[in-house]
Amino acid sequence: MEKEYQFKLIEGQFTPSEAGKVLFSLINSKINYHNLEIFSNQIRFDEENPHSKIRIKSLSDAAEYIKELIKEGSLKDMDLKIDGAIQIALTPKIKTELDV
Repeated sequence: MEKEYQFKLIEGQFTPSEAGKVLFSLINSKINYHNLEIFSNQIRFDEENPHSKIRIKSLSDAAEYIKELIKEGSLKDMDLKIDGAIQIALTPKIKTELDV
């Protein structure tokens, strides 16, 4: 039986500048992680990492959209309310070719 856990990583009302710092720090950290995964797979296995490439694209798209929201917040002299929760569940491990 799976048990899910939820944690609030970001919660509150932020100025556009503060929101940008918080959100872009998180997004850039995730992009850096996936870039390292791509590099690691290329060096260790001489293989591509399509999952990480897709995630980088998705994160970059999200960053562009967030940039527009922050710009709009600045122009309209508004704050950004952010509620960022993460959900974690322990699940059975998925076997891959590398686990054989």
